[in-house]
Amino acid sequence: MLSRYDYLVIGFYFVFMAMIGWVCRRFIGNTSDYFRGGGKMLWWMTGCSAFVAQFSAWTFTGAAGKAYQDGPVIMVLYFANALGFFCNFLFFAPRFRQMRVVTSLQGVKARFGPGSEQFFTWVQLPVGVLYAGIWLSGLSVFISAAFDMNLVRTVILTGSVVLVMAVIGGSWAVAAGDFIQTLVLMPITLVTAFLALAQVGGWSRFLAQLPRHHLHWSEGARPEILYLWIIAILIKQFISTNNMLEASRYLTAKDSRQARRAALLATILFVVGPVFWFIPPMAARIVHPDLHAVFPNLKNPAEGAFVVAGLDTMPAGMLGLLISGIFGATMSNMDVGLNKNAGFFVKNFYQVLIRPGAHEKEMLVISKVVTLLLGLLVIAAALAFSTWKIGLFNLMLQFGGLIALPYCIPLIWGTIIKRAPAWAGWSTVVIGFLTSFAGKQFLTPQWLQGVMNWNGRPLTVREADDWVLLLGVLLDAAVCSAWFLGTCAFARARAKAEVERVNAFFRQMRTPIDFEAEEGAANDAQQYRTLGLLSLIYGGFVSLLNFIPNSLPGHLGMLACAAIMLGVGGLLYWNSRRLLARAAAPAPKAAPPELKLKV
Repeated sequence: MLSRYDYLVIGFYFVFMAMIGWVCRRFIGNTSDYFRGGGKMLWWMTGCSAFVAQFSAWTFTGAAGKAYQDGPVIMVLYFANALGFFCNFLFFAPRFRQMRVVTSLQGVKARFGPGSEQFFTWVQLPVGVLYAGIWLSGLSVFISAAFDMNLVRTVILTGSVVLVMAVIGGSWAVAAGDFIQTLVLMPITLVTAFLALAQVGGWSRFLAQLPRHHLHWSEGARPEILYLWIIAILIKQFISTNNMLEASRYLTAKDSRQARRAALLATILFVVGPVFWFIPPMAARIVHPDLHAVFPNLKNPAEGAFVVAGLDTMPAGMLGLLISGIFGATMSNMDVGLNKNAGFFVKNFYQVLIRPGAHEKEMLVISKVVTLLLGLLVIAAALAFSTWKIGLFNLMLQFGGLIALPYCIPLIWGTIIKRAPAWAGWSTVVIGFLTSFAGKQFLTPQWLQGVMNWNGRPLTVREADDWVLLLGVLLDAAVCSAWFLGTCAFARARAKAEVERVNAFFRQMRTPIDFEAEEGAANDAQQYRTLGLLSLIYGGFVSLLNFIPNSLPGHLGMLACAAIMLGVGGLLYWNSRRLLARAAAPAPKAAPPELKLKV
């Protein structure tokens, strides 16, 4: 399984992550710094954080299992993410940054009022815990398969590590860790894809040996269900990436322009990443057509497809690097979630209703205590999910489609339409939950089979799962949107104070950020220097792995990963020196006044 070099790499990773939290503590002086980096982060930090926060180890377990079973159709989900972030770039990202709030739910308050602020806070907190539980469960499936450990113990162990990191680190540590994870994960998964292709005989042999339904999607599912599933995925990911709750991604950005650049970076990464993320699990389908024999202890062996591809092809040390990167993806994902939800509790509940006059030191202490408590709830949720029979892929998508989606729909329309009254927000969520419940209870796969007269050919398990997802998404999107838009008929009944508040909200969203006037002094050089040094340290460690006895492809893969990290780190550090030199340079002397001779 894992060599001692892999364990060394993983151990170094944990020490390095702890060092990031310690290094970045000096950036935190108040709750604005703790929850949104003080609104000072540069686009490459914000963009990498937005990218990593949108996926987790679930990509390499649940989604990899989907690729193993059904082929590249899973890439639709990730390209839909790219489309969503491109819409951020075109429209939403600068507007979200221009809300000028510490937490995104403060923006909800400005749009829908204080009652809706509390409603969305107390819906989001349990939803956020359940989502993080799914992420942790997915990570633990991966780690337990790689280490051959008990799944329950793995949930507790990995969850505890994530919890410690979340409590110690603030938003600066989270963003710095996300940036490092991007530098590690992208090249290492690219190397894994090339090694997996080499194992099966190259690209042409890879395509020739894949199951037929991997490339002919209509043979894996009825076209009627397949096409509706694709449409549903596009709608779902657009909603999940462009609603007001996700404004948290861009509240950290230095200004509107930096927010747009961050969204464009996330778009590019989501176009490039999936192209090679799902080659290894599809290659595993060729090499290991029966994964139950490889992972007899996993309830859903297909979710170990990426693991087995790494075990088959990766040299000593590199598998540990891959596991570290994937662990970090979920750790950063959970850090973002816990940090964001703690911010909601502290800034939208505690400071509003419990201690309106609380000072910043007290708020920081409460933030860490709340993060700890939320983290314990996440571990409990992950333990519960680990006992369920449903696969992680379907659990993630069905949860998002049936529960999280109704919550997000009014938070998109609310940033576009001014005429909807304050009660349109919370009432749309209630209607959405009722719609999800009714659809799941009555419009079942069995109902569909009877209506379509498919009794002679029963629905497959995949088709039944796809139906549950697409029904939830399409039904909720249609019903919730119709309800929200219908409330505009009551626009004239709004109070004058509400109309003025909403007008002020939209006016602020359209006003560009004046950074110097609103946020004060920038710390660009410190960001470049800190992330540059961190990248150089990690890249130097990866370079040392080339002293491990390995094959030539293994050495080349290690060199590629190290070169990318060292190159990016050197560029960042050089830029910090350039900015510091510019700041230290004396201002040019004013030209002496022109002397005129009197004649």
